[in-house]
Amino acid sequence: MSTTTRPAHTPESPLPDLLESDFYGFQDRLSEPERRAIGALRAFLEREVAPIADEFWARAEFPKQLIKPLAAVGAYGAGIPLVRAFENSAVFRGWAALEAGRVDASVATFIGVQSGLAMNSIFVAGSDEQQAEWLPPMAAGELIGAFGLTEPLSGSDSARGLRTTARRDGDRWILDGAKRWIGNATFADVVVVWAKDVDDDQVKGFLVTTDTPGYRATKIEDKIALRAVQNADITLTGVVVPESRRLQRANSFRDTATVLRLTRLEVAWQAVGIAIGAYEHALAYARERVQFGKPIAAHQLVQDLLVRSLGNITASIALCMQASTMQDAGLARDEHSAMAKAFATARMRETVGWCREVLGGNGIVLDRGVARFFADAEAIYSYEGTREMNTLIVGRAITGQAAFV
Repeated sequence: MSTTTRPAHTPESPLPDLLESDFYGFQDRLSEPERRAIGALRAFLEREVAPIADEFWARAEFPKQLIKPLAAVGAYGAGIPLVRAFENSAVFRGWAALEAGRVDASVATFIGVQSGLAMNSIFVAGSDEQQAEWLPPMAAGELIGAFGLTEPLSGSDSARGLRTTARRDGDRWILDGAKRWIGNATFADVVVVWAKDVDDDQVKGFLVTTDTPGYRATKIEDKIALRAVQNADITLTGVVVPESRRLQRANSFRDTATVLRLTRLEVAWQAVGIAIGAYEHALAYARERVQFGKPIAAHQLVQDLLVRSLGNITASIALCMQASTMQDAGLARDEHSAMAKAFATARMRETVGWCREVLGGNGIVLDRGVARFFADAEAIYSYEGTREMNTLIVGRAITGQAAFV
């Protein structure tokens, strides 16, 4: 059994500087231990991830050598007391997602799948025994997880349209079906597979180890976003799962939705980080690029693009801060995380476009910093609930009328 994972910081570690893009100083609201933990994570990301992010993105490979070092700085299991040395807030988890997105959306997505989706599924829906068995080695980066919900013919309508089936056969289950866009699945050790019980028509969760006969994962090629993320098509053909690996507290799609509610808000924070990453590169470029005898940062139209970008970032941080604060207080509902995800990703998409515009033609090449954020934003805009679906969740809450179909 792995020991509890502890973030690589000490009470004597220096407090990190506020990000220049945190224009209103929101990060000051974190506790001192949380700020030190964020500082350790930021230092690691800037030192180890930033220099190689473009290379692995271009090669469409994931830097697996980072998996265990990320564990050492506490990247996995935030909010799960069993595997963390200290309690931390939803605001802290949000800032951690922002910091990862600010450097590399692919690494941020890996963390989100490993920690937010796979580990949180076990934390929310697994028995005490399942949590003790799986969560410590996952927090240590010794076991890699994936989350299998989306299907080739079922994305936004997963609550009703799930086609993967689970059939009870004594003390085991037989799974048949297919999943698509499953991050980490090409090299994961275990996949949380959501399937519909043929007997009661309810969605249940299963821990499927990837060496199980009948399981197959095929990498999705030729992506234009999150190229380092190893998304896969999964097929499940007569996959046998013992009852001991059925998530014991997952009895309907409501339990799946509980996991998604937690992670959707962190994706909103990740989107803010991506916008910040693009903005910081655009600002640096504007300060050094000279046209018409002066840095383009001194041109009114460039300043307009930068200020609009910073306004989007600031508004998105404020929205995410309040949503996370409500989550910490037990006041958050589905519509609150849905609003944050819809708003922050829309503003991110707008912001990376403006930042690309600051760079002109240089904005479409990797070595100038913005292009990767510009491309990756398209995936973040869509996954964990499209803007349209999250808009309808909020629309239902404010009107009392469901308009999904």
